[in-house]
Amino acid sequence: MEAAIILVFVFGYLAITMEHSIKIDKLIPALVMMAICWALIALGLDEFTQWFDSANHSLMENFGGLPLNDVLDESGHVVTSGKMSLMENTLLHHLGKTCEILVFLLGAMTIVEIIDYFDGFSTIKDFIKTKKKSKILWIFAILAFILSAIIDNLTATIVLISILQKIVKDRSVRIWYAGLIIIAANAGGAWSPIGDVTTTMLWIGKKVSTGHLVGYLLLPSFLCMAVPTFIASFLPAFRGDLDVEEVVEKPKSKFSGKMLYLGLGAIVFVPIFKMVTHLPPYVGMMLSLAVVAIFAEIYSNAKFSMTDHDSEESEAAAHHSPVHHSLSKIELPSILFFLGILMAVAALESLGILFNFAGSLQDSMPMLGTEIHPGGHEGVSDLVVLLLGVGSAVIDNVPLVAASLGMFHEPMDNELWHFIAYSAGTGGSMLIIGSAAGVVAMGMEKIDFFWYLKKIAWLALIGFLVGAVAFMFTRTLF
Repeated sequence: MEAAIILVFVFGYLAITMEHSIKIDKLIPALVMMAICWALIALGLDEFTQWFDSANHSLMENFGGLPLNDVLDESGHVVTSGKMSLMENTLLHHLGKTCEILVFLLGAMTIVEIIDYFDGFSTIKDFIKTKKKSKILWIFAILAFILSAIIDNLTATIVLISILQKIVKDRSVRIWYAGLIIIAANAGGAWSPIGDVTTTMLWIGKKVSTGHLVGYLLLPSFLCMAVPTFIASFLPAFRGDLDVEEVVEKPKSKFSGKMLYLGLGAIVFVPIFKMVTHLPPYVGMMLSLAVVAIFAEIYSNAKFSMTDHDSEESEAAAHHSPVHHSLSKIELPSILFFLGILMAVAALESLGILFNFAGSLQDSMPMLGTEIHPGGHEGVSDLVVLLLGVGSAVIDNVPLVAASLGMFHEPMDNELWHFIAYSAGTGGSMLIIGSAAGVVAMGMEKIDFFWYLKKIAWLALIGFLVGAVAFMFTRTLF
């Protein structure tokens, strides 16, 4: 039965990676994979000899000797928990941990959509005061690096490419900027707990803390962005001046700037809330969403109170809630994909497959650059983590990090988790299909896979390796 579950996972995984070839949205194989894996576990539960207790992070070696159902005494109390009961509790545990991530992402996505409703991101255009191509490159790279750390790398890429399309009319020049924006956005998302889905997973999973994540990864991530940008600024594509579009668009609302700073501030507040209250991050995100929603409703009412209410259009707009509008714009396919892939990986973890695979991987890999950790055991090979980063360029980094959570069991803020956050977050830049930022840029600008491989991939590889070396140096300071 284990072999069948692994095969289902492998075929589902292949369907996800070949999304563009088979023309099937990746959320579909993710959900099918999740449901079938857990169904096979339930049907073959009596055949399994071991079970991974996720709550205690340990293998139950006596699982094979347990009865299928609970054993009750004469008064109806459980004497021995059965396999079915343990499976249901494990499934509920994983669902709870997955929902923490999904609710957090829903809150963050809604805040970003509220900002966009008020055209808040148009304020960013004010930063561009030059026509020199290399300077514009640095402006967009730095904006991508900073914005992705606050509103996540996917959203930052969408926002900046949308602005780029209004400024740079020559597509052959614009795709060069888009390629460097992908590298910068992925680098910026790696050092922030809210900058990338994978770092959010590690943060919510209590593998990294905000302070240590920033301390470990700020310098490596910055170099991962800065070195490729510096090299690119000398390429022919970024020489000379740019014909910048001079048309100034009027914002939809006078509250655009206020909503931008309020929304970004609310998202940044979430890690602070967690540090103060020790509550899960999704609680702080819901509080931030509520505050932003209150001001959105107030600003919306103020905005339409100054319009002509005699017109039918103004009357219809006045009764349209910005919060409801923003919720309707949420990327629910992405949420369902995360649900499917995380719960499918949880199925492999529950059977102890990932735990055993991690042991085999460690035995077969050389221990490069490892240190003796407190407790006397050796850490995970740097080569393993670097390969994880390279793998994230080919395979979606979300399941890779989800698998690492089940494979490795180092304590919170161990250097391993921070290196995984860096590698999985920035390694995807090496192929345009290797990250959400790359995929969305590919769609927005119709960037050819092989053009990116030829023109941008080598820059991303240099940045990835420079940042990795910087991390190996930085971790000696902690």
